[in-house]
Amino acid sequence: MKLSILGARVIDPASGLDQVTDIHIEACKIVALGAAPAGFVAVDTIDATGLVAAPGLVDLNVALREPGYSRKGSIISETRAAAAGGVTSLCCPPKTRPVLDTSAVAELILDRAREAGNAKVFPIGALSKGLDGEQLAELVALRDAGCVAFGNGLESFRNTRTLCRALEYAATFDLTVIFNSQDHDLAEGGLAHEGPTASFLGLPGIPETAETVALARDLLLVEQSGVRAHFSQLTSARGVALIAQAQARGLKVTADVALYQLILTDEALIDFSSLYHVQPPLRTRADREGLRAAVKSGVVSAISSHHQPHERDAKLAPFGATEPGISSVELLLPLAMTLVEDGLLDLPTLLARLSAGPAEVLRLPAGKLAVGGAADIVLFDPAASTVAGETWLSKGENCPFIGHSLPGVVRYTLVDGRISHQA
Repeated sequence: MKLSILGARVIDPASGLDQVTDIHIEACKIVALGAAPAGFVAVDTIDATGLVAAPGLVDLNVALREPGYSRKGSIISETRAAAAGGVTSLCCPPKTRPVLDTSAVAELILDRAREAGNAKVFPIGALSKGLDGEQLAELVALRDAGCVAFGNGLESFRNTRTLCRALEYAATFDLTVIFNSQDHDLAEGGLAHEGPTASFLGLPGIPETAETVALARDLLLVEQSGVRAHFSQLTSARGVALIAQAQARGLKVTADVALYQLILTDEALIDFSSLYHVQPPLRTRADREGLRAAVKSGVVSAISSHHQPHERDAKLAPFGATEPGISSVELLLPLAMTLVEDGLLDLPTLLARLSAGPAEVLRLPAGKLAVGGAADIVLFDPAASTVAGETWLSKGENCPFIGHSLPGVVRYTLVDGRISHQA
């Protein structure tokens, strides 16, 4: 099928392109930017006057909940939600049931994602068998089955020697390891950031050092092993400062932050709303400012949703008994646009952190608009507003932003030139 997108403001952070022009698509690929190639006759057109065309967003952490947690979500429901948020490529974490530590589980996820066709899915394999931090998973077999990186989530290796050996093995095969740096002992039993808000509410705290102690250790191990490393879900100003120092020393490490950490602080917990119960926890205003500065400077090169859908009952218990996580991928672009509206980032920089940046982190074939490349595109109206929750596709309604009016509306999401979402 031949398709032309006409009159959009085309922003491609990877190439620096930012101009009003046309995009022409044939056989799943972009065949021209600007004038149509000789002999090209579009079968269909999209009038994109007033819209922004950008690379489809790349989200490094979207829990699809399948296999094993169908009451919380499915590959069909959560990739549909992702497409509604402007996402064309996403990575799913290994915490499934069974754990994503075998080729069979990876192949199951990829097969069902292809059948759904809403977004491209790139699995993250488990670094250890069962995520128990004791035995190394079959990393090469998982890579061959389609896993693009490996991690253990917040399930830590209790034996540092075992972790070191795992990193050395991953480095041997040029595999990327994703760290969620949080010291198990310092964080154990905690529900909120250790500070005045937690004290006032009587909630057990998780100190900033739970992140920084683990992060310092992990950075030293990365330096020793030479592994490709990405640090995910950073929450503290001191944490991103450690990443900046490592990068300044020449260590090739990257980092991402959850979008909600750039918007919320621990003060949101003041009414005990379980919708703000996340792990790692929301931290202080000073931490939020540190994260925002790191995103602006490029120390943090990726913004992710860290989408965790839950069934309604998971958030109905008293705060400490609820399950952590926010369902947010469906609002990824509108929520991110609040950073532009507030003057924190310009639009090209924001789109870089949502597309080219995360794609580069894991060497994904995504995140750019290039002739000959896949036609993965998001078309959105920056002047319109999204009422969060007016339509809702994710199985998880555990979102504190529902009911809010957010800037920007995703009009179309295209995957390989095919419309996977239309507002």
